Amino acid sequence: METLTATDKYVDLFEQKRNEISNGDPQFVKEMREEAIASFRQSGFPIRKEERYKYTHLEPVFDGELTFDFNPRDIQFDDNELFRCDVPMLNSNVLTVLNGFFHHPEEAALTELDNGIIYGSLKEAIHRHPGLVEKYLGKIAQTADEPFVALNTAFSQDGVFLYVPKGVQMDKPIQIIHLLLSDKNLMVQHRNLFILEKNATAQVIVCDHTLSQHMFLTNSVTEAYTGENADLDLLRLQNEHNNSCQVTNTWISQDRDSRCQHGTITLHGGIVRNNLRISMEGEGAETNALGLFLTDKMQHVDNYTVIEHNLPRCTSNQYYKGVLDDISTGVFNGKIHVHPDAQKTEAFQTNNNILLTDTARMHTKPRLEIYADDVKCSHGATVGQLDEEALFYLQSRGIPKDESRLMLMDAFTWDVISKIKQSALQDRINDLVGKRLRGELSRCNNCAMHCNE
Repeated sequence: METLTATDKYVDLFEQKRNEISNGDPQFVKEMREEAIASFRQSGFPIRKEERYKYTHLEPVFDGELTFDFNPRDIQFDDNELFRCDVPMLNSNVLTVLNGFFHHPEEAALTELDNGIIYGSLKEAIHRHPGLVEKYLGKIAQTADEPFVALNTAFSQDGVFLYVPKGVQMDKPIQIIHLLLSDKNLMVQHRNLFILEKNATAQVIVCDHTLSQHMFLTNSVTEAYTGENADLDLLRLQNEHNNSCQVTNTWISQDRDSRCQHGTITLHGGIVRNNLRISMEGEGAETNALGLFLTDKMQHVDNYTVIEHNLPRCTSNQYYKGVLDDISTGVFNGKIHVHPDAQKTEAFQTNNNILLTDTARMHTKPRLEIYADDVKCSHGATVGQLDEEALFYLQSRGIPKDESRLMLMDAFTWDVISKIKQSALQDRINDLVGKRLRGELSRCNNCAMHCNE
C-alpha cells in the first residue's frame, strides 16, 4: 500500500469533512476554502531545505497522532476555578476561545455597541455581516506559498472578530483568551479578523494557554487592517506547556498615516513558530514589532518577520530579544523589504540574545532588501552570555551571584517590556517575566490541574 504523506492526509481529511467544515458557510467562504486547499495541495508542508523553515521542521509534528473537532465540544468548566488568567484585573472586554471555537455560555456570540463597534465570534459575524467580513477575510493573509495560512483557511471555523468604525476609539481593550482543554491529543485551527477604519483606535491582548497535559497543535491566523490614521496595539502572550506546538500567522495591512505596534511575549511552549508579516500600503505608516522569548529545557522558539515598505515616508522598528537556558534553541529570521517607490523610508532591526549555558543555541538572520536609494535602514544581531564584568561589579557590592544574574537578565528583558504602551499591562508582563526567569511561573499558566511533564 502506498504511504500517504502528511500533505495527503490533510487533503483527504478536508475531502471527507468538507460538508461538516463548511456547514452554514456563505458561498464566498466555501470558495475561499476550496482555493486554499488547492493551494495547500500544491505547496505541501515546507521541507528542511526551505530557507524560511531551515531550523524548524514542522511536518513531523503535523503528521503525529492527533484528533480534530469540527464542532464545539460540550465542555463544562468554571473559568474562575479552573483558570486564572496571567493578566488579571485588566479593565478589558474578555473573550474566550476554547479549542478553536468561541466560548459564550452566558454572553452573546456577537456584541454590537451603539457606537458601531462589533466584537465576538467570527463565525457569527460571517452570518450577520457577510458583506463586511467578505471585504477583508482572506484578503490580507495570502495562501499562495504560505502552506500554514492555506491549511488554516481551509479548516478554521471560528475565532474572534473585531470591527471599529470610522473615528471611534475603544475605551477598553479586547482581551482574547485562547484555551486548550482536552482528554486527547488535539489539533486546533482558529481565525481572527480585526478591522479598524479611518481614525479608529483599538488595543487587543491575546493570551494563549494550555489547561491539560495532552499534546496540542495550534495553527492560527490573525488578519488585521488599520485604515488611514488608525492606531492598533496588538500584544500576544504565549504560555503553553512543553508538550505543545504553536504556529501563529499574523498579517497586518496598514493604510496611510496609520500606526501599529505588535508584540509577542513567549513565556512557555514546546515548539513555537511565530510568522509576522506587516505590509505598509499607505504613505507615512509607522509600525513597531517587538518580541521577547524565554526558553529552557528542550523548548524551541522561532520568530520569522517580514515588513514590506511599499510607499514613501514609512517607518518601522523591529526589536527582538531572547534568553535561552539548558539545551533550548531559538531562531530569529527578520526581513525588511524596501520597494522601489518607498523613498524616505526609515527601517531599523535589532536582535539581541543571551545564552545562559554552553548547550543553548541561537540562530539569527537579520536581512535588508532595499530597492530605493533615499532611505535610512540598519540591522544587527548579537548572541552572547551575561557580562562577566557587570556580574563581578554587582557581587563586589555585596549582591549574591544568583541575584546578580537575575538583575542583569531583568535589565536585558526590560528594554522590550518598557515599550508596552499600557502601564498596567507593562507591570504585569514585567512581573511574569521576572517569575519566569526565577523558575516560579507554572508552565501551565497557574493551572489548577498540576499536569506532569
